Amino acid sequence: MKKLLLVLAGCVGPVFCSPAAQVPTPDTEKGELILTQLVSAPFPHPDRAGGHRYKDQFFDAKEHYADSTVAIFIPPGFREADRIDFVVHFHGWHNNVTNVLNRYKLIDQLVASGRNAVLVVPQGPRNAPDSFGGKLEDPEGFSRFMEEVAGTLRARSSLKKKDFTIGNIVLSGHSGGYHVMAAILDHGGLTAHVKEVWLFDALYGQTEKFLAWLDRYRGRLLDIYTEHGGTKDETENLIAVLKGRGAPFYAGPETGATPADLRKSEPIFLFSALEHDDVVDKHETFREFLETSGLERVRNTAR
Repeated sequence: MKKLLLVLAGCVGPVFCSPAAQVPTPDTEKGELILTQLVSAPFPHPDRAGGHRYKDQFFDAKEHYADSTVAIFIPPGFREADRIDFVVHFHGWHNNVTNVLNRYKLIDQLVASGRNAVLVVPQGPRNAPDSFGGKLEDPEGFSRFMEEVAGTLRARSSLKKKDFTIGNIVLSGHSGGYHVMAAILDHGGLTAHVKEVWLFDALYGQTEKFLAWLDRYRGRLLDIYTEHGGTKDETENLIAVLKGRGAPFYAGPETGATPADLRKSEPIFLFSALEHDDVVDKHETFREFLETSGLERVRNTAR
């Protein structure tokens, strides 16, 4: 059986490299995982140079805001072209890249979906209760980040075609990941490339920015929410806004939605009975969103 090809790229800047050594072991015959540190990654950032206090607990900069790890995964059978599509996933509170890949099986779900896209998972606040997206919330910060991701693929991956450009982008986020996603849509610099936004129990606020993106770009919005995850009220408020406009949307229980429902172009709202931390992987919803997305298939797949 072919093994997952792992590239541990060199460290850049004032970061520590130990998280990159904790390699996830996805259930896949092959694929290429690059764990690297990027200058344009969310952290470190001046706004967290002194750390961050949440309630009565302090989270220092060295441990929680100095890790610039970014995971980049190329799925098996990836079909190279002039443009590469990306799925960029943002984690929530109290998390890190290694745990996100392992806990939510993002790589396995991408491989199972058969979609021809590169997965990118940047480290946000490391194991801290914080939704701040660091440099990716700066004006044009997401554009700089994606250009460095593309440069990393050209320089360090096994891809043969080096003159590709950035194609379509899917923004995916769980829980506190919503905050950086909203900033990216508002002033990240690549908003016209963002064709889909997936919120995994993540609509806590910044709703006007998601709505502005919908109004201007008519992208595909999928919002899965739960009873006790803290996103129900905001999601229902957005549904009410769309209803008041007479705008089309789909709303229903997660378990009742068919692939045809998920392929609809209008906003999709799915109420889930799952717990907040289960909505990404327990029903393989990340895979389902991938399979019903506008992303193309890799070669030699029946899906």
